[in-house]
Amino acid sequence: MTTQSHTAQKAIDHFKITFTRIKQEIGKFIVGQDDIVDGVLTGVVCGGHVLLEGVPGLGKTALVQTLAKTLHLRFKRIQFTPDLLPADVVGSNILVQKGDDKAFQFEPGPVFCNILLADEINRATPKTQSALLETMQEKSVTVSGITHPLDLPFFVLATQNPIEQDGTYPLPEAQLDRFFFKLHVPMPSHKDFVEIITRTGGIKEPKIEGVATGEDLLRMGRIVRHIPISETLKNHLVQVVRMTHPTVSEAPDLVKKYIRHGASPRAAQTLLAASRVHAILAGRYHVAAEDIHAVAVPAMRHRLILSFEGEAEGVTTDGLIDTVLSQHRIARSA
Repeated sequence: MTTQSHTAQKAIDHFKITFTRIKQEIGKFIVGQDDIVDGVLTGVVCGGHVLLEGVPGLGKTALVQTLAKTLHLRFKRIQFTPDLLPADVVGSNILVQKGDDKAFQFEPGPVFCNILLADEINRATPKTQSALLETMQEKSVTVSGITHPLDLPFFVLATQNPIEQDGTYPLPEAQLDRFFFKLHVPMPSHKDFVEIITRTGGIKEPKIEGVATGEDLLRMGRIVRHIPISETLKNHLVQVVRMTHPTVSEAPDLVKKYIRHGASPRAAQTLLAASRVHAILAGRYHVAAEDIHAVAVPAMRHRLILSFEGEAEGVTTDGLIDTVLSQHRIARSA
């Protein structure tokens, strides 16, 4: 084994060990939900943001709080409500006394952290939701023409309830597109239900230890970028994204009928990063077609905009993505 290969092997081993350590620590409190935990951790190590959607009581907030305890990072929580203002999120300039003079001083908001829990994000007004656009994309905040950078790593983990409509505001497409993954949190199985009440109903709750640092996450992100992908698979990935657009001639008929706007270039970037993580966890040192297909739904489900006909007929974006994948297969061994 060459020195370069040995170094690469050590880096990948570090990635796997750290990923597994974080997941196991979360598993002390969070029961089941392996796919959800994998999805959240994939987004985090890739430097992305994750939207968790599910009915109340499924542990969405608990998962984010438990993740924060496993990492030596600053954690803040914002409870989104209709009366929340942009300044309550990003901060504002306040007038302070400096000797004999008064001057404006920037008071940072809760986004100045490493892990931001945006709880029930769809309860805030569009104006307040939009306050997160710059922070999620540029990792900075601009107030009164002055830009304040955030510390890295920085990621937003947001939750929302899909069934409650009163007092909620749908997230704008521009903000949805900034989420790396959208994960649907399912109802636990009977066995997991029993384990949940056993763990939470006892005298002592499991103690969660910090097992990774911000530098660990940043290093893992750098490792992900070095996982190779062939030109054939890169073109396949791009074609999968393009076929979600109704204006593309090769798009399936169902896409042309039920989708108004397809996935953005950010979807392709997400697919590439997430498929590399999936490849590492599967024990491969290169991206395979199955890695791309495994992450396609959470990477694109929130980036497709249904047509009026699609909404009226109850079509799901998940089903349309599956249609695209089934009609544009590539050799699994590629």
